[in-house]
Amino acid sequence: MRILLDECVPRPLRRYFTGHDAETVPDMGWSGKKNGELLTLMAQQAFEIFLTVDQNLRFQQNLSGAGVGIIVLVAATNRLADLLPLIPLSAMSSIQPGQLIEIGGSCRL
Repeated sequence: MRILLDECVPRPLRRYFTGHDAETVPDMGWSGKKNGELLTLMAQQAFEIFLTVDQNLRFQQNLSGAGVGIIVLVAATNRLADLLPLIPLSAMSSIQPGQLIEIGGSCRL
């Protein structure tokens, strides 16, 4: 599975997706791109999942035509220690393109 980690997600998190092709927005050279442009670039590059901590994404974009599944990690901070317990391996196997899944608590970053 091909996964893109948003630039607000710590880069070392990608090491925990063993068996998957996990890249980060900065590694792809897409830093500073707006979410709509990122979703288009992701579809062109055959990414299947966009992993972010941006809880407002659902209100900013029309996700139904995004072509990728979006997983939002909801934690107290975006530090690696807070995000590790939320690694969504089970959700990754069932998410559909255009679907958004939130994993974690109800706190806001």
